[in-house]
Amino acid sequence: MSLSKNILFTDETHPYLPEALKNMGFQCHFHFETDREMLKILLPGFVGIVCKSRLKLDSDFLQQATSLKFIARAGVGLEHIDLDFAEAQNIRVFASPEGSRDTVAEHTVGLLLGLMNNLHRADRQIRAGQWIRKANTGTELGGKTVGILGYGNMGQALARRLSGFNVRVLAYDKYKTGYGDAFAEAADLQDIFDRADILSIHIPYSPDNHHFINDDFLNRFKKPIWLVNTARGTVLSTVDLIKHLHAGKVRGAALDVIEYEEMSFNSLNLQNLPEPFHLLLQMDNVILSPHIAGWSIESHLGHAKVLANKIREWLGEDD
Repeated sequence: MSLSKNILFTDETHPYLPEALKNMGFQCHFHFETDREMLKILLPGFVGIVCKSRLKLDSDFLQQATSLKFIARAGVGLEHIDLDFAEAQNIRVFASPEGSRDTVAEHTVGLLLGLMNNLHRADRQIRAGQWIRKANTGTELGGKTVGILGYGNMGQALARRLSGFNVRVLAYDKYKTGYGDAFAEAADLQDIFDRADILSIHIPYSPDNHHFINDDFLNRFKKPIWLVNTARGTVLSTVDLIKHLHAGKVRGAALDVIEYEEMSFNSLNLQNLPEPFHLLLQMDNVILSPHIAGWSIESHLGHAKVLANKIREWLGEDD
């Protein structure tokens, strides 16, 4: 494939990726802090963009990239990229969910075990000089039914890790058919509503998935559930979650993602957030982490390797 050689990096990645691209004959240009308007001026000179989520790559932005052949997203979500425009312009879009599926699965299990065993609350109490045992009695994961919402890279990795916990795993994925495997039974939503003790969310954000988990959704569970969200904050209505936490329909929630995060996920203005978030902060049966489920030393390199391999394959080169 004959291409011009300039690639724009809008965000920092593991050094493995630019080094691999250089070995493929590309020239890498790093603009980690250059603003959007300046980049629009520079775009015609680039055949590829390597990005995370710092900038919105909408049609207004991408139409300036007259030589663009591919976008490589170091990470999972593509909601900040205009995929329809990219497809219309024959721009290939790569993502690297394989790079962080293991750490997301492990983080999810950690959140779930911490939630069901009150570890976060007990830790805070001891630091405050309180030694409280009976009120922090845990609930065993064994024997429970786990519903996995979304059975892609992350959902499948979670199911594999749950296999040693003596749980029943039900998976639902509206984008797939025939996806049951040795680690999870394919199920419809009604099966999950009827049988699940735990719900783990692994669906991507799209307009159709905005607040997919809402008041009506949570009302349909036959049993009180524990809920974990390591996907996207905006697929879950915080207001409705709080309602069901107060009512006891949700026994506890562990959230690595918050619907009030900025688009880049790099910040959350804790001093200027709506009341629902402050209510979450007051709840002892809620665990929060700062959108780090996909972050590990291994995944930083993993994303880079996945993208390098996908670009190399696209170019028709051998490993």
